[in-house]
Amino acid sequence: MTQISSLMQSYIDNFGLQTLNGNTPTFLPGVQFFRAGQSSPRQPLLYQSGIIIVGQGRKVVHLGDHHVNYGAGEYLVLGVPLPLECEAFVEDNQSILGMSIDVPSALLHELVSVLSQNKSSYSGSKSPLECGLKSACLDENFQHSCMRLIKALMNKTEAQILGPGLIREIIYHVLVGPQGQTLFGLAQHEGQYARVAKALTRVHQDYAQGLNVDVLAAEANMSVSAFHRAFRQVTMESPVQYLKKVRLVKAKELIIHSGKKANEAAILVGYTSASQFSREFKRQFNQSPAHNYL
Repeated sequence: MTQISSLMQSYIDNFGLQTLNGNTPTFLPGVQFFRAGQSSPRQPLLYQSGIIIVGQGRKVVHLGDHHVNYGAGEYLVLGVPLPLECEAFVEDNQSILGMSIDVPSALLHELVSVLSQNKSSYSGSKSPLECGLKSACLDENFQHSCMRLIKALMNKTEAQILGPGLIREIIYHVLVGPQGQTLFGLAQHEGQYARVAKALTRVHQDYAQGLNVDVLAAEANMSVSAFHRAFRQVTMESPVQYLKKVRLVKAKELIIHSGKKANEAAILVGYTSASQFSREFKRQFNQSPAHNYL
């Protein structure tokens, strides 16, 4: 057991989360812990943007034909939310443990500005437009920052006082690491990656509305053809397919967690045809929407 996994287990024990199966918030907004007690088969999920750090266990995420293995001592950086398929594996009968960290826009821009002014050796010169979904190893300094954050999160006062500075450290380590170009791309307002990210924000806010490619291209301030190409490079999905997956994932959440009937969920996420919703739901999740509340 590594130091990070040991600290994550201490966190779980400290808050009585031994039966948790999923995410739980911490004392610090934007930071969540994750635990799963058993392996899970490949299934569609909507990964939010941010930094994902694994302390124990292993996951494989699939995006189109691209897949990434990541496990203990590794991290992922997602600049935009992505509809992925994920499978998870326990190792040595130990639960899967990890945490996710949101990247505040103001803090990101501040750090990028300082790095740019100082002309530091960083990843910002690399293009983030193509889907850069890759895992990277935590180096020694990055690990120490993560360990100090986990310790701080066990105490509300320490989390509030020390947490923001530790988040700052962690984002800095990402920026100067092998996945830094993803966050630099978000900070470049006029870059195509940032423009696609802006359109994706609109998707996640207004997925139940009458969104289409024309509306999203206008949000990104791009021509429809240029937006379509850039969108596919970032997400490996067409805008229409991406929107459909977001709606279906949201509908599944409404059915499972809010007890909504399939027809209700369909309407709430923007479908006008119950039969179309049922067909697409079954195609996406390999089961009918009714299966989730029977």
